[in-house]
Amino acid sequence: MLRYLPFLLVLALWIYAFIDCLNTPEEEVRGLPKVVWVIIILLFGEVLVGPIAWLVAGRRRHAPAGGSTPSEWHRSHRTQWVAPDDNPEFLHSLREENKKDESLLKDWEADLRRREEELKKREREQGGEQA
Repeated sequence: MLRYLPFLLVLALWIYAFIDCLNTPEEEVRGLPKVVWVIIILLFGEVLVGPIAWLVAGRRRHAPAGGSTPSEWHRSHRTQWVAPDDNPEFLHSLREENKKDESLLKDWEADLRRREEELKKREREQGGEQA
């Protein structure tokens, strides 16, 4: 199985570069037209020249908006998590679900009582006919 690993890695890189090239907007492609990049990736994929050329030279990489990297953005924009017990919206949704469940249970109990009464009535009618 280990002898197939290099082939699988090459195949994975080939597929990644191909899909990345297809999904990249035309205005973000550098150097050559997008169609030419697709052909290069497909023709030279087995020797890794095409996919590596695409990843290095084909796609324009943008600097992050605002000049900050994603990790810097995450550090400065931390989300304040609230425990479910302290979250009023969550507690309200639980109350609403409980009300729905209680009304459903009451409907089921009423239906069960009605069916039991119908069964008892049928049994009495059948008992009276047999006598």
